[in-house]
Parts: sequence; structure tokens; C-alpha cells
Amino acid sequence: MSASSLAELRDRIDRTTYADEQETLARLLPETGLEASDGERIARSAADLVRRIRETAGPGLMEAFLAEYGLSTDEGVALMCLAEGLPRIPDAGTIDALIEDKIAPSDWSRRLGHSSSSLVNASTWALMLTGKVLEDREPGISGILHGAIRRLGEPVIRTAVTRAIKEVGRQFVLGETIQSALRRAATAEAKGYVHSYDMLGEAALTEADANRYHLAYSQAISAISEACTSDDIHRNPGISVKLSALHPRFEATQCARVIAELPPRVRSLALLAKSAGMGFNIDAEEAGRLSLSLDVIATVLADDALAGWDGFGVAVQAYGPRAGPVIDWLYGFAERFDRRITVRLVKGAYWDTEIKRAQEKGMAGFPVFTRKAATDVSYLANARKLLGMTDRLYPQFATHNAHTVAAVLDIAGGRGGNGDGGGGAFEFQRLHGMGDRLHDIVLEENATRCRIYAPVGRHRDLLAYLVRRLLENGASSSFVHRIVDESVAPEAVTGNPLAEAERHPGASRNPALRTGAELFGPDRRNARGWDLADAPQVAAFRRAREDFAAHRFGAAPLIATDAPDGEALPVTNPANPGDHVGTVRQASAAQIAAALSSARP
Repeated sequence: MSASSLAELRDRIDRTTYADEQETLARLLPETGLEASDGERIARSAADLVRRIRETAGPGLMEAFLAEYGLSTDEGVALMCLAEGLPRIPDAGTIDALIEDKIAPSDWSRRLGHSSSSLVNASTWALMLTGKVLEDREPGISGILHGAIRRLGEPVIRTAVTRAIKEVGRQFVLGETIQSALRRAATAEAKGYVHSYDMLGEAALTEADANRYHLAYSQAISAISEACTSDDIHRNPGISVKLSALHPRFEATQCARVIAELPPRVRSLALLAKSAGMGFNIDAEEAGRLSLSLDVIATVLADDALAGWDGFGVAVQAYGPRAGPVIDWLYGFAERFDRRITVRLVKGAYWDTEIKRAQEKGMAGFPVFTRKAATDVSYLANARKLLGMTDRLYPQFATHNAHTVAAVLDIAGGRGGNGDGGGGAFEFQRLHGMGDRLHDIVLEENATRCRIYAPVGRHRDLLAYLVRRLLENGASSSFVHRIVDESVAPEAVTGNPLAEAERHPGASRNPALRTGAELFGPDRRNARGWDLADAPQVAAFRRAREDFAAHRFGAAPLIATDAPDGEALPVTNPANPGDHVGTVRQASAAQIAAALSSARP
């Protein structure tokens, strides 16, 4: 593909950040290539998967936990607060105060015995007893005795709750070090799974943070390389990297600096991964970082030192309207530079953040779909697109949803097997600790490859990752939440996003979500803001400034009487010293005296 065609695709990516949801969905529905009869067949297959998951094994601990303590419950919110706070508190007194604040007010007894997991029920029993010990009591001798029991029990309660929260973290984190994670991964690998390791951590705030993350990634790649024993890179473990962790100013307004400093860091890690014969995936982040991420990716991928390596990968988020254009750009780039790129298709992990940021900025729309059915349709349309591009792209379908799995298998038509017939044209992915039984069934019966996305790091670094997982899966409408509730029919658990989308063909965004302009209601219109990460908005902003680009402003004191002016001093733009804004005349001594004189009564 020519450079001009790639540039046109990049322009399309930028122009569709805030694309109209209704128009985008109308385009995506036919791109799924699925008729009504196909949707019904896929829905039956998905419901059958749910039945077999329920019949052949109980839900995993994390599914059971989320079902009982989702974010729609006071108890679930309390436990999430504990999971966030406990690893960060250094002293016992503050830990005790936090536990009392979060545990005592909740009604744990109403959840006792509800879960199908004995461990979750045992935890509920312990939390109920803890809450009773921590309850305030009436004054008098009974209150004094209760207070003594409470003081004596605080160290025990502290230890028990801390261990329980660490166990929650253990369900999401494969190991606290890459070595322990590699050892623990052996059990799943014996079943045929492979792993992609993610070093826990968020965006670097300082250069020291960036250097620390770079070192952690380098050491992890070296450790993982020992497990890369296959000639097929897609059978080997890999690593996932966040670009924001490698640069403290990874933001659109610092584009020139980022492009100068970040690609060499990414390139050094990619070369390490290439020499190890392993996959190297760039994780998807917030919508405002996508365009800058593509600039960095383009710079790194075009490097001749990476020629002949099929391990470079990029995560693409289906919950945004730009997923299709991004896939087209990656395919065109791979074609032009003779690369094969891995594409991990995810639904997206920053939905709540994107909604709130768009509202805060006063945007007239959102960079993500506001309806779940729209995201699911987008995922299926882009899954079909990827499966038609396997000559240059290696698709990885990350999902825990039985309907999505059944749909991908149906669209692929048997091309994902590891045998001679399938050739391993794609793979599924799941998060460590989630969707275990679903993918066990698919792995056993369809011989598809499956990779486990495995976070690695200390429990104190778990916060942001844990919150994203709980926000994704803690809602009562989520697949992970509903699959353990046997009162919900399998057909209702899986749903059919195609039928849902077609049932409301004229539906635009979710009416429950107000845009930035509507944030304060119909009687008060919110001020419009600017998204400085959105190229069309920045271009419009610059065009509006062009009339004033050559204008020279002058500022001087305004007083009621005549007096000699002070010296005219030049004023420059502090962000661009070459930009002369105009002049300012400071008040002279004579002007000050004249102003004071005229002010006297």
C-alpha cells in the first residue's frame, strides 16, 4: 500500500473518533456478514455452551465472587475499596480503621449461602462475624466487654481480611514476579494454553518510572525467553507492553518529544523479543492516546532491524468506532513493509473513563459506543474483517462471552484449528482467572489455540487493573456475572446482539448518558471544550487562530489623565519563544502618581 493510501487511512481514523453511533452501527451490521438465520444458529450454539459450562463444572472462584459481590451491591463496593486501600497502608491502626469503616456497615448476613462456591460462602461467613465484632454497642458492662473482644480481635481480623483481599488479587495476578508466574503457568500450559505476560503498572509519571518499567519489561522478556521453545512464534509465550509506561509525557500535546524519545525504547524491547522468538504486543489504552500510539508503532515497525519477524502485535478496541479503520491501516502497513502483524481484538477496558472524560470536556459525543449490543456487533464485524486478512494479520480474539466465541467459530468455519487443516489461523484469548471452563471446552473440542493474558506484579500494583476488571464484569448485565446465576436461562445469558441491534435500527446513543453539552440538564447548557488529542478539533482550533497569528497586540495602562507612557516591552509566547504576541507598556512612575492623584477625593 502506498504512503498516500496509509495517510488517508490515518486521516480516516482521526476523523471517526466521535463518529455518530447510529450511522456507524448501520454500517457495521451488514459487515458482520450474518443473516437472521445465522444469528439464530449462533445463539443456539452459545446457549449450548452455557449449559455445558454449568453442567460440567462449577463457576470459577472469580465468577462466583463477582456474582455475589458485584459493583451493584454495597458489599461489593466495600470489598473493592478494601482491595484498593489495604496494600497501600503502612500502619496497623489505619488498616483497622479502614476495615471497620468498610466492613461494619454492610449487611453480610443477607448474602450467606447464596453462592454456589463454598469458598465465597465461607468468606461471607467470616465477613459477617467480623462485621458483628466491629459493630458499635450500647454503653454499659456488655459494651465494655464487647470493646475488649474487639480490641483483642483486631490483629486477627486485620490478618484475616488482608489475606482474603490478597486471595482476590491472586485470582487476577498470575504471580508477583515473572519467575513465579512462569512456574504457575505450567498447569495451564499442560492443557495446551500459552500465555502473554503483562507487567502490572500504569502510566509513568516521571522519567525514573519509565526507566523502571523499561527494565522490568527487559528482565521479563529475558526470563520468558527460556520458555520459547517452538519454531512457531504463536505457540510461544509473549509479553504485553503499555506505551504510557515507557514515557512520562505520553500525550498528544507532547507528540514531537514522544516520537523522538519513545520509539528507541520500544525498538530495544521489540528486538529482545525478536531474538527470543516471542510475541510482543502493544496494549490498547485510552482513546486520546490511539493516534499517538499509531505514530510510535509506525516508526518502530518500519525499522529494517525487525524485518522477517511476525511477533509484533497491537491491541484494537472494538468498543470504539475506529476499530475497523485501525485494522485496515495495520493491514496496509504490514503489506507495504512486508510484515505480518498480530492483532488482539478486545472489547475495551476504559469505557467508564471515556464516557466521563467526554462529558468533562464538553464533547457533543463519545469516542465509544454507548450500547453493549453496538460493541458486540462491532466486535463481530471486525472479527470477520480480521479473518479475511490472515495473509498479513494474525487475529487474537479476546473474550469471555459464549456468544462471541460461538460467532467467531461460526465465521471462521473451522480455520482456527491447530491441525493440518486449520493451520492455526487465529487464537482466542482470556484473562487469567476468568472464562476458564468456556475456553477449556473450546480448546478441547475445536483444537483452537488459546492464550491467557496474565498480569504479573505485586498486589499493591493491582489497583487500576482490578478496578477495570470489576467495572467490566461486575455489572449485573455482564456475561461473567450472569453465567453463575442458574435462574437466568442460557438463552438470556448469551443474548443475540445482532437481534438486539436490529430491533432498534434507529437507536442512537444510550439516552441515559448525557453528552458534555447536556451534562447539567435541559435548562443549563454546558460550555463546549476542546479535545486536544483529537486531530480534527485541533485543526479547527488552529484555523480559528489563523486570523490572529500575525496580529500584534498592545497593552498599556488606562488612567483618567495624561501622563508619559512607560517603555514598550516585547511579549513572546512562552510555549514558542519565536512567536511575538505584541508589546506591553508597564505603568511609569508619572502614570502611577497621576492615577493616585486622580483617585483622591
